[in-house]
Amino acid sequence: MNRIFNMDNGFFRGINKLVDCIWLSFIFLLTCIPIFTIGASLTALYYTVQKSLKHDRGYIGGEYWHAFKTNFKQSTLIWLIALAVGLLFSFDADIMKAMDQAGKPLGKAYIFFQILLMLEALWCSYIFAYIARFENTSRAIVKNAALMAILNLPRTLVIMVYLLAAGMVLYVMPITVMLVPAVLTWMMNLTLEKVFRKYMTDEDREAEDEMNREYKN
Repeated sequence: MNRIFNMDNGFFRGINKLVDCIWLSFIFLLTCIPIFTIGASLTALYYTVQKSLKHDRGYIGGEYWHAFKTNFKQSTLIWLIALAVGLLFSFDADIMKAMDQAGKPLGKAYIFFQILLMLEALWCSYIFAYIARFENTSRAIVKNAALMAILNLPRTLVIMVYLLAAGMVLYVMPITVMLVPAVLTWMMNLTLEKVFRKYMTDEDREAEDEMNREYKN
């Protein structure tokens, strides 16, 4: 009986993680409202998932706001550039779609622009996670994120599946918007960390593993 009501058993830990995911998703959505802050929000979301949800280090709110403020300038600059490019691709896709519906052969090019939008989404998945994990110049981050996505194509395709699945879940059950951001990022984290660790030094990997073990104990 004591084991059933033990707050450290698997059931209660699962409930706590669920509540944490909802709370983190809420904070993320709240900070995304101005739109121009989405980049900083994505960076803070990944940082908090990696540190607090996955490794139980620190508190959700505190870690999120720390990462949001620390990476705000760099994340926002890159996000605004990515947003402009994405809007351009979307605008071109809409124009070509209208041409296709009008029976013009060139209109089939809308598929090309939709593919570009997906590629940009994958690229951004790497970019803001990269900012959350490493310090570098904006130029280097943009370049390294693209190279990582290309050189680790199988894992990038896994991330694409996650993004498409999350989109379908949100389309069918919009209420899950209060859960999907944190859960999706956690799933992506499991894949992206396998990529990032390949580019870390042995010393950095060992230091991080030791820190995570200390908090677990």
